[in-house]
Amino acid sequence: MEQKSIVSLRNINVKFDGEVILNNIDLDIEDKEFITLLGPSGCGKTTTLRIIGGFLEPDSGDVCYEGKRINGTPPNKRNVNTVFQKYALFPHLNVFDNVAFGLKLKKLPKNEIKEKVKKMLAIVDLKGYEKRSVSKLSGGQQQRVAIARALVCDPDILLLDEPLGALDLKLRKDMQIELKNIQKMTKKTFVYVTHDQEEALTMSDRVVVMNNGKIEQIGSPIDIYNEPANAFVADFIGEANILDGTMLSDYRVRVLGSELKCVDKGFGENTPVDIVIRPEDIEITSPEDGTITGDVVGVVFKGVHYEMEVKTGGCLLLIHSTVSSPVGSRIGMRVDPYNIHIMNKLFPTAYNEFEAEVVSSSEDSPTVTVSIEGNEIELENGYYPKGTKLRIQLPPDGLHIAGDGVGQLTDVFIESVIWKGAYNEIILESDEQKWLMQSAQDEQVATYVPICFDFSKAVISPAEDSTEDSDEI
Repeated sequence: MEQKSIVSLRNINVKFDGEVILNNIDLDIEDKEFITLLGPSGCGKTTTLRIIGGFLEPDSGDVCYEGKRINGTPPNKRNVNTVFQKYALFPHLNVFDNVAFGLKLKKLPKNEIKEKVKKMLAIVDLKGYEKRSVSKLSGGQQQRVAIARALVCDPDILLLDEPLGALDLKLRKDMQIELKNIQKMTKKTFVYVTHDQEEALTMSDRVVVMNNGKIEQIGSPIDIYNEPANAFVADFIGEANILDGTMLSDYRVRVLGSELKCVDKGFGENTPVDIVIRPEDIEITSPEDGTITGDVVGVVFKGVHYEMEVKTGGCLLLIHSTVSSPVGSRIGMRVDPYNIHIMNKLFPTAYNEFEAEVVSSSEDSPTVTVSIEGNEIELENGYYPKGTKLRIQLPPDGLHIAGDGVGQLTDVFIESVIWKGAYNEIILESDEQKWLMQSAQDEQVATYVPICFDFSKAVISPAEDSTEDSDEI
């Protein structure tokens, strides 16, 4: 049976102070589903929630409710309620009066209010708490009061903005199950926002993975985990070994120096790809029986499994297994072809390719000054006449973040950081383009940093439209 969309977002764009928060978002939310907006801080998930609730209007795009455009409709005119991380309960009112607050505003008869509140408190497992002061309740109980207050007015959609964030770990896990049960009992549409992957996988019918104002992937928890759309999704959802590889041909991939069978096709021949192998999908064998071998460098007992770190070549693999091998031992590893996931790379090329114009030079000097995004930067050991346009190819290790805070380009946005077993692959965005960097250092996503260029590693030549003679650097 085809699901009915209750809310549709079409081409939604939002900017704050010139910064893109949502970039052309399209999303259909189905009636009576539990859907989760998942992503790191600053990815746009709470902004999306606020647009659905009517607390924020998009700069462009349409918000539709059951096929009808509702842009400009205020929150109180939408059949939507919201539960926030800080529950915003009224401390001077008891549990009954907190839950009944919205019904009293609607001026419903006292008997009807009493019946609705009683029924809702039973659903959230707070029967008998009617006269209890909310200040005397635990965090989990306060959260259930907030949910009951939001649901008692019979909204079609309940928006939940990280409502479990203030709870301790055990209570948070318990409330994940409680929330899913409440959603099933009330048959309401729940739109849930979180940065916690476990919450999303535990509760959701569908997960919307967001990053930098865009939707990276939409799917069931199983699909998101087992078939990630790209390295960002694979890295953000659970633990994963994300490796550089080469698709040799259909169903054959080279990774870690070995040729492995896989079930993917259509990438072309000798195409650079990202490869995802989940830690639990690596089978430990004897060195003779493995398709890859490595040395155990770390073992931690996690209760239900051992977490092992295995070094193969210059790469560190993570393995989850119910059996372990001692540190220092050499092991073999084998992966079923169905558990090798092939994806296109996040960055389209293996190098940073860009143009720069010579703004000053001298035949007597070993340096020229070029302009890159309006910044003047010196290149050493070469001469090009003023006005020459240069084509520059810079490898990922030819970029670094300025540790002293003084860079050749400033305020460059860190879009993603993916650990590749031997280094962090970092994608950055400046005013005019994106940059690919490799670094041993971990960096914080969604922050701004200054970057510097190491042009000694670059290949530099005049652009085709530069006809002046020059000595190539």
